[in-house]
Amino acid sequence: MLTTLLNNGFDLRRLAVQRSAAPLHCMVVSAGYEQRRNEVYSWDGMKRGTAPFLVIQHTTFGEGRLDYAGTQHRLTPGKTMLVTMPHTHRYYLERGGHWEYFWLLLNGREALRLAREILDSAGPVLTLDPPQLDRLATAALDALTIADPSPGQVSVLGYAAMAALHDGVFGARRPDDAALPPAMERVVGFVDDNLAAALHVERLANIAEMSRAHFVRRFTSALGQSPSDFVLTRRLARAERLLLATEMGVGEIARLTGFANANYFAKVFRKRRGAAPLEYRATRFEAG
Repeated sequence: MLTTLLNNGFDLRRLAVQRSAAPLHCMVVSAGYEQRRNEVYSWDGMKRGTAPFLVIQHTTFGEGRLDYAGTQHRLTPGKTMLVTMPHTHRYYLERGGHWEYFWLLLNGREALRLAREILDSAGPVLTLDPPQLDRLATAALDALTIADPSPGQVSVLGYAAMAALHDGVFGARRPDDAALPPAMERVVGFVDDNLAAALHVERLANIAEMSRAHFVRRFTSALGQSPSDFVLTRRLARAERLLLATEMGVGEIARLTGFANANYFAKVFRKRRGAAPLEYRATRFEAG
């Protein structure tokens, strides 16, 4: 299907559908297959408005660049970029470069929730296996060619695209591959059960029955994050769910997720999610 998409040629399309009386929460808004050559091409994730959305962009030829929260990535053929807006990132073409890619733009709070799960686990640059890439290309081609799409049809395309990414990140992991050493399992379980408590590295090392230095090395190797980064990721994920699923105030959510106070929670949340907690809550529901 990727070949069929490429043979369809360069194209852009915005999918204009009537707003449904029963809102859908994962929808393709636009799609395209483009090339950029010897031109200025740069998108700043903090300068694309306040309404939240996400971009999936797969490189087919050439090379783009992504600066994401202080880390630089090369977007070479076979790499799939996933970014949400607003967020501190920039993707661009270097001077004199050439970049070809197909892309999908989605909105809706379920699309954004799935994107956050993928980003927290795998980061913004993915390498999909051929079956998942084929499904993603199919969603893009259908978005470009479907006649008079209905809200339900563009939602199906949105879920198809996000499901392809989800399977590419999570579906390839067999149970045996995902199993953690027992000591790390104890620590992860303790963290998830005690997010409101103080979770210092020394305390987690004691639960793992290891020295602090040895625990940090083992944990980082097994989980792909340092213990402190893992705790923060879990706290922010819990806070995000509470913001979207409850009407709790910022102070109560901060207390339940282990932040020292509401101001510190709001500062960290804004840095990692690109919006203040209540702004994040409001815009997610507007997008849905």
